Amino acid sequence: MLNKYPLWKTLMVLFIVAFGALYASPNLYGEDPAVQISGLRGIETNAATLDLVKSHLDEKKISYASIVMEGGQILARFRDTEQQLRARDLLDESIGDEYSVALNLTPATPAWLASVGGTPMKLGLDLSGGVSFLMEVNMKEAIIKAQESLVDDFRTGLRGEKIRYRSVKKVDDAIAVQFRNLEDLENAETFLEKQNQNLIFVSDEANLTLSAKMTEQRLKETREYALQQNITIIRNRVNELGVAEPLVQRQGQKHIVIELPGVQDTAKAKEILNATATIEFRLVDTDGDLGAALNGRVPGSSQLLKERNGQPVLLKKRVMLTGDHIVDAGSSFDEYSRPQVNITLDSAGGSKMSNGTKNSIGKPMATVFIEYKPTDRVDSEGNTVFEKVEEVISVATIQARLGKTFRITGAGSQAEAHNLALLLRAGALIAPIQIVEERTVGPTLGAENVQLGFQAIMMGFGLVFLFMLIYYRAFGVVANLALGANLVLIIGVMSMIPGATLTLPGMAGIVLTVGMAVDANVLIFERIREEIREGKSIQQSIHQGYDAAFSTIIDANITTLIAALILFAVGTGPIKGFAVTLSIGIITSMFTAVIGTRTIVNAVWGGKRLDKLSI
Repeated sequence: MLNKYPLWKTLMVLFIVAFGALYASPNLYGEDPAVQISGLRGIETNAATLDLVKSHLDEKKISYASIVMEGGQILARFRDTEQQLRARDLLDESIGDEYSVALNLTPATPAWLASVGGTPMKLGLDLSGGVSFLMEVNMKEAIIKAQESLVDDFRTGLRGEKIRYRSVKKVDDAIAVQFRNLEDLENAETFLEKQNQNLIFVSDEANLTLSAKMTEQRLKETREYALQQNITIIRNRVNELGVAEPLVQRQGQKHIVIELPGVQDTAKAKEILNATATIEFRLVDTDGDLGAALNGRVPGSSQLLKERNGQPVLLKKRVMLTGDHIVDAGSSFDEYSRPQVNITLDSAGGSKMSNGTKNSIGKPMATVFIEYKPTDRVDSEGNTVFEKVEEVISVATIQARLGKTFRITGAGSQAEAHNLALLLRAGALIAPIQIVEERTVGPTLGAENVQLGFQAIMMGFGLVFLFMLIYYRAFGVVANLALGANLVLIIGVMSMIPGATLTLPGMAGIVLTVGMAVDANVLIFERIREEIREGKSIQQSIHQGYDAAFSTIIDANITTLIAALILFAVGTGPIKGFAVTLSIGIITSMFTAVIGTRTIVNAVWGGKRLDKLSI
């Protein structure tokens, strides 16, 4: 029988539409204004903090919907923005020194819907609000770090070749190597030139000194490497923050643009993004005189540092291992319930650690935490001067030869261990960065954009709805039902995909999809009219109309889908947002405009003797 679907096919179409409607429904519940409280610099939020927040709010008679602990943070929900703003100001004044108090919007999705994975669409920076940073990479520090790395490479290489030297140190913008005799100088020059062809070597036989400088090409490559690596590491850190659809891209020769939609906790974001933390493992100098070192007589091969409790420690300058070899890090508790960081090294790092500890069993090894902090000073080029801060976070005796996996202790709290693991896992920044511009888009402006975008979608939907109703009558109603289902499916799919984010250009993609979905129905309906005019029966006309128009619809939509995928692949930011909604809209519109409308037409008119058709 013509134009009759089997029951299973009709039920399948209904199930897909109902499934999409279920996961689109969380967007109907909106969001509650909230205040998010999280600890700063390793301070944890706990039950005592929760009680403190409640007491402050109750004392000032600020009403709240709920206050709960979620993911190590306190989330206070309010019924209106007036109470939210009052609470933020009060808490910022009373506990803001130790805790970050930030405005937030929290989904008001019912518990039963959230239990099946129902969540509202993630909104971009222009719709949900958030924060945007323009960060500058300190290229001078990048060059200095590269030169310090060369110093270590020179020492390792010369020792490996058994070439004796007095000292290797950085002098201004060059690395100077002092030798004992002319033979060692010549052997070293031959070896180092062969190993470092992008350096310029100058020997001074009178002073038995060999100097090495970076070529302009090497300097350029170092700057480019610092910028690209910092972008990669910042992306890793943003992923750790759990931000949906962040934008991290370069701007010019030394700037990075970062957009974090939905983030209102700017203090936490800046703490993670701006940190230049890394660690080094060094042996404690047990042969040195700590008392003499405290009086200023520090051996040339050692360095005096302090532990967190202020206790001085004399360490060897030679670094056994740096954080560059860390491939994974996670926080946990040791057998005494103390916070610890579990570290996994790459193969090269595992070899270095194994070689460094095989002859040091029974000796103390220190874990040094290193941070570059901006100062108030600027250099001759106007760049902020960064201060290198080194702190010993733990000293432990090496009990056995270490390998690719081991653990370190000494973090003050579990939150601090978690943050340290996050930074080590994401990687240490190649060069310090500083925020030169910060822009925050508030939730109010985002809500206005959502409202205007929603009005544009509804206006486009309404005009198309009216046109189809007038021009195609009963079949126009079918097309409009399919159009509504298409809109529901787009929202449902966008809500289900973890990485999908709706932006203002994305809303434009939805409006465009509304028009494209109707195009398919126009082709089908016009073909049905044409078949009827040629004298074919109603059922044959419907059958031929859908079959003949199908190939044209597929061709038109596939070419548009290819263009959308290319936009997504090569575009950034707003262009990707447009491409995402357009791609999803094309796929859902082909389903609703062809299969969806055919299901309705078959159910209403299929298999019946008809003399006329309301089309």
